[in-house]
Amino acid sequence: MQFNPARLDLAMDRRRLTARALAELADITVVSLSQIKTGKQVPQEATVLRIAEALEYPVAFFYGNDLDVLPADAVSFRSLSSVTKRESNAAIAAGGIAYLVSDWLHSKYELPSPNLVDAGPERDPATAARALRQAWGLGEKPISNLIKLLEAKGIRVFSLAENTKNVDAFSCWRNDEPFIFLNTFKTTERSRFDAAHELGHLVLHKHGGSNQGPQAESEANAFASSFLMPRADVISEVPRVNSLRQILHGKKRWGVSAAALTYRLHKIGLITDWQYRSFNIQLRTDYGNNEPDSMERETSTLWKMVLNDLWEQRLTRANIADELNIPHGELENLLFGLTNAATYQPDKSSPPTLSVV
Repeated sequence: MQFNPARLDLAMDRRRLTARALAELADITVVSLSQIKTGKQVPQEATVLRIAEALEYPVAFFYGNDLDVLPADAVSFRSLSSVTKRESNAAIAAGGIAYLVSDWLHSKYELPSPNLVDAGPERDPATAARALRQAWGLGEKPISNLIKLLEAKGIRVFSLAENTKNVDAFSCWRNDEPFIFLNTFKTTERSRFDAAHELGHLVLHKHGGSNQGPQAESEANAFASSFLMPRADVISEVPRVNSLRQILHGKKRWGVSAAALTYRLHKIGLITDWQYRSFNIQLRTDYGNNEPDSMERETSTLWKMVLNDLWEQRLTRANIADELNIPHGELENLLFGLTNAATYQPDKSSPPTLSVV
């Protein structure tokens, strides 16, 4: 196969390298690199080797077919004004590699089919959250493991190891398959809310064109709050709030941050404006940017099953990465760190339930 310039662009985005920086690292001219990127020049093998070494990607990666690319207007970034172009391009490029990994997964296993409600025409976040809970048979009960639930309902969940506070999470539809990407740089409680927020985008904005903008973000936030903290359950469990201690205790029930529960209590009308301000001031004073008594991080149950199955076949993450011609680190970043060969041990108590294709 011929050299694929589109894959070069993706690798450069992942490494956050400009053309000038890559040209210097690969010891080629900027003009030559520009011609390679535009397809006007077919690079020699020695040149591709230097480019691959500079980007720390396998040479074979650059000779693959075109990858599906996430459309920028279909990807939601919570703090759009804070995300730099380089950060957003790197995160979107990770999504392109996730598509590649997802296709590999589909070729090996029978995955759960997507099971979401379509609330686009209605667009009322609280009603949509209740409808989805009803469709999934959740009632009013808290959700113990949100990632496990999402995967069971056919949503493909991948992690992002983006060491930046500007990229929370994002979601998109690929044909009729929903994807959610979560930045593991965040606290567990924040990551759970991010996941529910992105679920809101998938449910509310599938047919609405771009899911970016203040209104879409506000709707997704309202959906997440209602989905994680059902109104009836909150009122039943915390009918009266007299101290921050009650909030710190209550947040464990719903797996949310103290700030998120405080906001929900205020929105429902269980605390006054004065209490809301006082509790927030107390949280900032006592804990700063830290989450008090943070819960254990959630991870992918589906990929645990896959890795257990591969382990039984004497296969590891290296086999997946090598088959796809991607860096082992990129696979590690997408799978919640589960593929780390130095630490991963198969869970023999939970045998895989996936069907092999």
